[in-house]
Amino acid sequence: MQKVFHFRDVSSDKFWRVETLGEYVLTNWGKKGTNGRWQLSEFGDAQTAEREAAKQVESKTRSGYLELKEFDPCSLIYKDIEDFGPHPLTSHPVFREYFSDALYYDCIDEEAPFGSDEGSDTLWIMEEQYKSALDFADFPRRLIEEGWEMNYISPDPAHSDEYIRENGGDILMADQVIIAAAFGQIKMTGESDRELRELAFKALDSIERINRLVYQQENSRNIEVMRADLKRFEQQRCGKKQQ
Repeated sequence: MQKVFHFRDVSSDKFWRVETLGEYVLTNWGKKGTNGRWQLSEFGDAQTAEREAAKQVESKTRSGYLELKEFDPCSLIYKDIEDFGPHPLTSHPVFREYFSDALYYDCIDEEAPFGSDEGSDTLWIMEEQYKSALDFADFPRRLIEEGWEMNYISPDPAHSDEYIRENGGDILMADQVIIAAAFGQIKMTGESDRELRELAFKALDSIERINRLVYQQENSRNIEVMRADLKRFEQQRCGKKQQ
């Protein structure tokens, strides 16, 4: 279920929307034209979630709310809810369309965008600091250098193997922050800064080199999936906008 309603009288002009996914129900409400407040609830199963959403819809219609057909959910900024972490219902519709793999909501896997401590912190801080003028491309550097007061090393294919072995920790941290920021921007806004996206491709390549040179590990499925999904997004979504 996905429905949006509108209520207007002499003192208020507000919206209320509900969306279900499996056993989860998202409600979002507030003054029309704002991002509103968000609540995510979990029920025992999908049937119970649908019944609960239907009850809320019935309650709103009895209160005078009318269904709003022209509402565009892509106009909202999507931010996760602390008790749940990354979730499809708190992700932009464009992100859900192009990045559907479970790894994008994994809070444990170090090679998931938001699974490492650095990736998770990046997403939460980006959501907290979001404003329309946020410089996404420079966000990773500012977060590491100014926020965390640590050494930021931008991914560079010209780095020698010896340099990577000596600075693997700092390089990996920057790679994880860049990847989280790149996917986080799309997750929140449905948009992607070209410079940040290019950094993300380099960061994915950099992690593969670190895995091979420092940890003697084979390349992971996650890196391949992220690269392929981001490339598809770039070709299909960003390519259309450039035409």
